[in-house]
Amino acid sequence: MTVPLFPGGVAASRLRVYDWPGADGLTGGSPHLHTASSEGYIVLSGSGEVHTLSSEGFAVTPLADGAMVWFSPGTVHRLVNHDRLELLVIMQNAGLPEAGDAVLTFPTGILDDDAAYRAAAALPDTADDAALASAALARRDLALAGYAELLAAAESEGPTAALAALHIRAARLVRPRVAEWTARWDASVARETERTRGQLAALAATDAGILSDARTARAETEPGERFGMCGRLRVWPRAETPSAP
Repeated sequence: MTVPLFPGGVAASRLRVYDWPGADGLTGGSPHLHTASSEGYIVLSGSGEVHTLSSEGFAVTPLADGAMVWFSPGTVHRLVNHDRLELLVIMQNAGLPEAGDAVLTFPTGILDDDAAYRAAAALPDTADDAALASAALARRDLALAGYAELLAAAESEGPTAALAALHIRAARLVRPRVAEWTARWDASVARETERTRGQLAALAATDAGILSDARTARAETEPGERFGMCGRLRVWPRAETPSAP
């Protein structure tokens, strides 16, 4: 074993949800979905809501201190900030979200154009906080415009049909990255799962297995904050060298 993965092969970050008002009067982040990874929130402070659109339809889930909510891939989610909402965000498949496992709900014309999507989703390569904030706000507003289209389609066609069209567009957009994602996942989460399988087999044979190679890992958050899709992020570095099987 080298550096152990965080339990479950997940990634954690601390999120201060944007307090920017949108065209509909609600404050918060950019609606989006993940194509391969589940996501969970633990509320650290403040209050707000997460709005979701899934096969179950549209839902509003209140967020207050101590609440926990999670959802599976394909769920469109939008964080709404009522009062200084801060979350601990837990992402499945550490490494995949960082490598781009997310699709913003831009208008369909942008979703159907790979180059236009990449340009609209990217933030400028600058350390200037004001420039980054302006770009993140423009990206959020564009995602809200497409989100309004999506909600209208869900209302007229039903959520299943509206989401099916979005999911196909999302799959097409991320397809060029899937080979890289698979390699990352095989080398980390899948390898850790197989290591546990091997350890269970060892224990069943009264063999201590990997216990003699026990390790402890510690990490501090990276300095500063990043502009994420839903707010300002403080992230913990991810172990680049996963546990060996």
